Amino acid sequence: MPDYFHGYAVVGLVAVVGVLFVAVAFGANRLLRPVIPTQEKLLTYESGVDPVGEGWAHTQVRFYVYAFLYVIFAVDSVFLFPWATVFAADGFGGTTLVEMFVFLGFLGVGLLYVWKKGVLTWT
Repeated sequence: MPDYFHGYAVVGLVAVVGVLFVAVAFGANRLLRPVIPTQEKLLTYESGVDPVGEGWAHTQVRFYVYAFLYVIFAVDSVFLFPWATVFAADGFGGTTLVEMFVFLGFLGVGLLYVWKKGVLTWT
């Protein structure tokens, strides 16, 4: 029984050390940083450009569609690695091959849909 809890003790110890490391880093930052607030430091600052005009800006939806499509196909590649390891195991070859073709079929239908809708054309 002691060997069983030894693995949990190691994980718990690593978690505690990680939390302490972050706490010490934040504490050291708070103690060592200079605190001199000025009006210029309290302004909104982004990418080295002074704020001009309103904070509201229009963003086209197509950029979100491209990001969403990227996420979908990135998730596809994440599923390919475990599939390749299971495919190599004994007795799972045919089943995993059929499952992967079904999965790739769904992705293909999604890609065909967005292509037909004209989402993939950059205007």
